[in-house]
Amino acid sequence: MQISESKRLFAHAKNFIPGGVNSPVRAFRAVGGEPIFIKKADGAFLHDEDGNSFIELINSWGPMILGHNHPMIREAVLEAMENGTSFGAPTGREVEIAELIVSMVPSVEKVRMVNSGTEATMSAIRVARGYTGRDKFIKMEGHYHGHGDSFLIAAGSGAITMGHPDSPGVTEGTAKDTLLAPYNDLDAIENLVAANDGKIAALILEPVPGNMGLCLPNPGYLQGLRDICTREGIVLIFDEVMTGFRLARGGAQELFGVIPDMTTLGKIIGGGMPVGAYGGKKEIMEFVSPAGPVYQAGTLSGNPIAMAAGLTMLKYLNTHPDVYSRLSEIGIQIASGIASINEKLGLDFTINQIGSMYSLFFTSEDVVDFESAKTSDTNLFGKYFQAMLHRGVYLAPSQYETLFLSTALTDELIGKILLAHEESMKEILN
Repeated sequence: MQISESKRLFAHAKNFIPGGVNSPVRAFRAVGGEPIFIKKADGAFLHDEDGNSFIELINSWGPMILGHNHPMIREAVLEAMENGTSFGAPTGREVEIAELIVSMVPSVEKVRMVNSGTEATMSAIRVARGYTGRDKFIKMEGHYHGHGDSFLIAAGSGAITMGHPDSPGVTEGTAKDTLLAPYNDLDAIENLVAANDGKIAALILEPVPGNMGLCLPNPGYLQGLRDICTREGIVLIFDEVMTGFRLARGGAQELFGVIPDMTTLGKIIGGGMPVGAYGGKKEIMEFVSPAGPVYQAGTLSGNPIAMAAGLTMLKYLNTHPDVYSRLSEIGIQIASGIASINEKLGLDFTINQIGSMYSLFFTSEDVVDFESAKTSDTNLFGKYFQAMLHRGVYLAPSQYETLFLSTALTDELIGKILLAHEESMKEILN
């Protein structure tokens, strides 16, 4: 029997790349089988090296809000490439996109471009420490803020999927300054603050976490965090790498009406290119070098190709608010359709959805934090993933990842997704 091209590539890759992949979740270990190698993508579809096509619900983990290979973004990239791919020097587009971000995101008065969400969160914590003169910070259990050492303490996303939520290589000295709290628990925050009086520089969280599967903030929770941080002089940081420009024009902070001191961004502001950013109040951002003493730099920060893609994307979103109503319609259609099918089949499940993000958990518990997310039946999810893949629907290969929808999903494609879900669940239950 002829081996598939994806299988051949994966076997070959393992000779040169750790685990055969460049990011752990891609290895499919949490869902069984072997990864599919993608050749190209258009609209709502991925096309693999073997000629198979899949309706996909990941959208490069969030940035493809208008679908893959959108002509508008592609043209912007090709036009920018005519002038060169990297300068390591300032460009006009950097200024233009910074001005646009400031106008769109409520908390951002000044912004610094970087190359990834990980760089953005690492830098934001450093600036918060420099600004406050304090060392410790609070993060939430199961929230993922990139692979910086201080964040890999009870981390979400790939760290859970691979079974190593506390990564080797993180020193005790680094870990001691990271304080952990469960999401949606204000009392836990109050206790940490009391036990570390005057020592906490920042509190960072995903306002709508998507790296332990999608969870939603309880009513009043985000405002409660805002009140505590204001009272204690703690820098409140919203990690909106996933939610920024996706849940609303101004991100989750606009949607929930709670304004942090700093915000980290990524994904969509690159239009698919590698980009991150962090920004916030002027008085905090003025601590960043060369304006202030906190050092952060990067040759590729503000890369002209990435800026062209991101600027085109943000301009479109800024002038087309109907995108968000359509994305919300798509999210509700899919989530309510799945819920209806599952109820008919008598399944134990929880589905969390907000706008164009959703997660299906195979548990009867309400999923509101890391501990409740871990009650999900991951073996059943693995079977579900493979059954959906067999029917031409590509999901995130981990229970602990949210799904991201795009405007490229038509009503016809939504119908196909729901049909695939029903057939998959009937197959598994039989």
